[in-house]
Amino acid sequence: MNRKILIFVYGTLRQHEKNEHLLSGAICLARHCWTPGILYDTGKGYPAMSCDPTQRVYGELYEISYEQLQKLDVLDGYNGENNSNLYDRIIQSVFTDLIRYDDVFVYISKHSHEKMTKIPFGDWKCHSYLNNDKLLYFAYGSCMDDERFRKSQVDHLFKHVKGCGIAHGFSLAYTRKSSDGGRADMLEAKYSVEGKVYEITKEGLSYLYRREGVLANIYRPAFIDIEMNGKTYINVLTFLVIDKSEETAPPEHYAREILRGAKGFVSDQYFAKLKDDLSQKFNMVITI
Repeated sequence: MNRKILIFVYGTLRQHEKNEHLLSGAICLARHCWTPGILYDTGKGYPAMSCDPTQRVYGELYEISYEQLQKLDVLDGYNGENNSNLYDRIIQSVFTDLIRYDDVFVYISKHSHEKMTKIPFGDWKCHSYLNNDKLLYFAYGSCMDDERFRKSQVDHLFKHVKGCGIAHGFSLAYTRKSSDGGRADMLEAKYSVEGKVYEITKEGLSYLYRREGVLANIYRPAFIDIEMNGKTYINVLTFLVIDKSEETAPPEHYAREILRGAKGFVSDQYFAKLKDDLSQKFNMVITI
């Protein structure tokens, strides 16, 4: 087959999950993308997706070989059109931070989901890891600074700072348009974002949900890889903007929080880049 075969995966085929080996050698086009649908927990160690144009399922996008597609058909119990299948293989559009891909294969469950639990945030990794008693949390925006923690009397929940983390494959952008200006986000790109890594508990997570507007669908929890002190930590929590807009200048107080939290903690080169981006993009000069 000469045409490119694109596949969207949302469960055990994702990075660091138990069936990722079936995508060995495939080209990953995006690790944080979505397609319309609803995700359910089958109770058997893997999720099931159904069609729904009003909601989102998050996963990863790959370009694969025909041989790999055949292996995935076996894994998902797909025996061809008009046959008895556990999952159907359909074509949908998939949306990354920058590009819409059409003609992408997605495996959709054929069976009733009435007795299944809907997976929050449409993300299997969130379903798998958010209930852990402790989490590593990567802060790349205003949460690098502790002033609002102290004002909210939750600073004791963020005392366990593990170090400076590096998120490779991302760039910092102000894509969340608020009433007074932009808020920080990370976009998939061939760059790196530095930030502060905390160890948090469920109590800290609850505070972050409120602060990040998770229940209002402003930011969503997501899991990424972080390099810290020369070691890679997998499935580290962070928060990403759901509905991304064109970049908007942040308000001065917010930009100051980011710089204050970053100064003396991230690398000198990255700190200089934070200041240069504010200057070049928005003509902002922030003193701290």
